[in-house]
Amino acid sequence: MKNLKKVLAVLVALTLVVTCFAACGGNEGKKDDTSATIKIGVSGPLTGGAAQYGNAVVNAAKLAVDEINAAGGVNGVKLELVTADDEADSGDKAVSAYNSLKDQGMQIFLGTVTSGSCLAVIDKTAADQMFQLTPSASADAVIANDNTFQICFTDSNQGVGSAQYIANNKLAEKVAVIYDSSDAYSTGIYNQFKAEAAKQGVTLVAEQSFQKDNKDFSAQINACKAAGAELVFLPIYYTEASLILQQAAAIDYAPKFFGCDGLDGLLAIEGFDTKLAEGVMLLTPFAADAEDEATQNFVKAYKAAYNNETPNQFAADAYDGIYIIAKLIEQEGITADMSAADICAKLKVAICADGFSYMGITGAGSALTWDKSGAVSKAPMAVVIKDGAYAAL
Repeated sequence: MKNLKKVLAVLVALTLVVTCFAACGGNEGKKDDTSATIKIGVSGPLTGGAAQYGNAVVNAAKLAVDEINAAGGVNGVKLELVTADDEADSGDKAVSAYNSLKDQGMQIFLGTVTSGSCLAVIDKTAADQMFQLTPSASADAVIANDNTFQICFTDSNQGVGSAQYIANNKLAEKVAVIYDSSDAYSTGIYNQFKAEAAKQGVTLVAEQSFQKDNKDFSAQINACKAAGAELVFLPIYYTEASLILQQAAAIDYAPKFFGCDGLDGLLAIEGFDTKLAEGVMLLTPFAADAEDEATQNFVKAYKAAYNNETPNQFAADAYDGIYIIAKLIEQEGITADMSAADICAKLKVAICADGFSYMGITGAGSALTWDKSGAVSKAPMAVVIKDGAYAAL
């Protein structure tokens, strides 16, 4: 009996020791695990025809995350960037990229980069209650749900702003449009541009469309030329725009060309003669040659990190996006152990609350603010390609 009591005493003691270590280990994991991070996901085209956009977004986001972590993180917690390639797809690839980010532990979504991919996942992010802040998906429909916000201008704002700029600056009396009828971004801007042009007294003498992957624009260009268009509005992406510029030059057609943020990337196309882009104008939230200190510091840091490459407006919007998220995380006391849904519940209210704003490098010196629609309020600027670089107008 005495031996049995000794054995029981030893077992009880061992049980208490194991329990103590387990409890201490559990508390240490929650309170003292400095490896815990808040994971921000980025989905965009890292390969394919729109890769300049996606890689610019990822590069700038990484730059911002590294800067924030080097300064001690947010409330002492580090940020971690996870990425996925959606190839600018508007279907299964976009969904797969989003699911990949969730598998990697994403808690906040900086994405997607293009409108088509964004439209493919917005209902899924809403169902997951994932806070979504897109740097460049500009279609009005991407902010249909209450968890999604934009850093870029909506298509409607770009279309309206372009028509007003052309009219106010008397750039042309006869205007033509070439747009991609298979793309949500392009058609959205075109529709708003057409409506505002009518209000502004801008005469559209030709309205030409094409479908995705089109390479021959001779019919559209000749129609614009035959109509006497002095300016051609291009609410399209830079890849197709480069082909239009080349093919227009081949028939000695040299109107003014005017576009939106999709043209940002023309100067970085491998093998493209940038002289063909001389004089091309576009509306953008960012100009790399702006003289304010914040812009110049960003440009300097980006060039240092990425082989002297000049950042485009997609990079600038993404850079602002990470800092906006960081400000919200700090303000709302977000911690690494919170679920994506709990984080979203706080951030979607905080970003459109009275008093919240962010003064970044996009917006022509104006503070960025949001309302419950999800659209950003900030000022645009116009730039022109001059001597192979973007210059503010």
